[in-house]
Amino acid sequence: MSKIIKIDHLTKIEGHAHLKIKIDDGKLKECSLGSIEGSRYFEGIVHGREPKEAPEITSRICGICSNAHTLCASMAIENALNIKVSEQTIKLRNILNWGERIRSHATHLYFMSLPDFLGFESALAMLSKHKEKVQVGLNLMKTGNEMMSLIGGRDLHPVSAQVGGFLKLPTQDQLNELKTKLEASKKDAIACIELFLKLNYPKFESKRPSFSIYNENEYGMLIGSIKTLEKQYRVRDYQKYLREYKETDSTANFVVKEGKSYRVGALARINNNKEQLNPLAKKYAKDFPTENIFYNNLAQAIEMLHGIEECIKIISNLKIVPEKPKTSKLTEGHGIDAIEVPRGILFHEYKIKDNKITYCNIITPTAQNLISIEEDIKKLVSSMLNEPKEKIVNEVEMLIRAYDPCFSCSSHFLDVTWL
Repeated sequence: MSKIIKIDHLTKIEGHAHLKIKIDDGKLKECSLGSIEGSRYFEGIVHGREPKEAPEITSRICGICSNAHTLCASMAIENALNIKVSEQTIKLRNILNWGERIRSHATHLYFMSLPDFLGFESALAMLSKHKEKVQVGLNLMKTGNEMMSLIGGRDLHPVSAQVGGFLKLPTQDQLNELKTKLEASKKDAIACIELFLKLNYPKFESKRPSFSIYNENEYGMLIGSIKTLEKQYRVRDYQKYLREYKETDSTANFVVKEGKSYRVGALARINNNKEQLNPLAKKYAKDFPTENIFYNNLAQAIEMLHGIEECIKIISNLKIVPEKPKTSKLTEGHGIDAIEVPRGILFHEYKIKDNKITYCNIITPTAQNLISIEEDIKKLVSSMLNEPKEKIVNEVEMLIRAYDPCFSCSSHFLDVTWL
C-alpha cells in the first residue's frame, strides 16, 4: 500500500528545498533532502580577483548572514597575507557579529518558529492574539540592525568592515548610545527566553556530536579551535576531518565529519560551551546539554541575552582610537579561518598568488547540518507512519525549521513528495 503527499511550498525558512520520502508496506524506504536553489558559484566568481574584494563579493552569498561572510573572508585573507589586526578591530568585529546573530535569531524565533508552536500559519496571523510577543521580536531585530549599522556602515552587506580593519570607526558617543540601547533591550531578551521556556517541545532526541568554536577565555565566536565534548580540532586542518560531497538531485553541498553526521548552531554551541555563558544567560540553560533539536529555539533565545550582555561589556571597556585598516606587502599566501555565525560554523579558505585569488572554498553551516536534518526526518517519520498525513507533514516542517536552515547558503523550501 502506498500514498503520495506533495507540498509545493514550505514557508518560514530561508531558501527552497525538496524532500523525497518513499514508504512501502508501512516501512520507510527512502528519505532524501536537497536544495533546489540555483547554484551561485561564488567560489568561482572570486577567482582572479584581488584579495580585498573577497569580503564584499562573498557577503552576497546570503542576505541574512552577509556580515558573517564579510568577517570570515576578511580573517582568512588576513591569515594568508599575515595581517595582524588591532584589539580594537577584534572587539568591533565581535559587536558586528553579535548584532547579526541577534537580528537573525529574533527573525527565526518570532517569524518562522513561534507560529508553529502557537498554532498559526504566520506571525501576521498571530497579531490579533499575540501582538505583544511579535513586538518583542521586532524590538530585538531592531537592536541587531542598529548594532550592524553602527559598526558595519549598514545593516546588510557591510561597507565599513574590510580586510585589516574598518574604513570608518564609530565615535565614543555613538558606542555609549548603543550601550544604553542594549541595556534597555535586555528585558526583551529575557521575555523571549521566558516565552520559549514555556513552549511544549516535542519529545524527540537524536544523538550526534555538537561541533562548535571553542575559546578558553570566552564564549567562542571569532577566534578559537573547534571542539566536540570529547575532542578538539584545528581550524586550518578542516579538510582532514570534514568531507564535502554532492547528491545528483540537489544543488546543495553535504558535509560529514570523519564520515559521520554532526550538528552545528546555537544548540551545539551551548551544549559545548554552557559554562562560558554570562551568569544571567547561564541561569536559563539548565536543560543543556540536550540532544533534542527543538531546543535549538531556546538556545537561540539564550544566545541573544548572552550577546547583549557581552556587547555591553565590550563597549564598557573600549576607548576608540583613530586607526586605518592594516595592510600587507605580501602578494601570495594561503589562509583559512572559521567563525561562528547564526546557524553554526562558517569556513572560508583562500589561496593567493601575484595578488590574485587562485582558490576559494566556503563551507556554510546549513551544508554541515543537512545530513543531520535528513537523519532526523527519517527517525521522526519512522515513528509516525500510522499517523494522519497532515500531522506527519506538520511535524516534519517543525523539525526542519528547528534547525533554522538557510538553503540559499547551502547551494554552492519544501517540496515534499511521498511515494
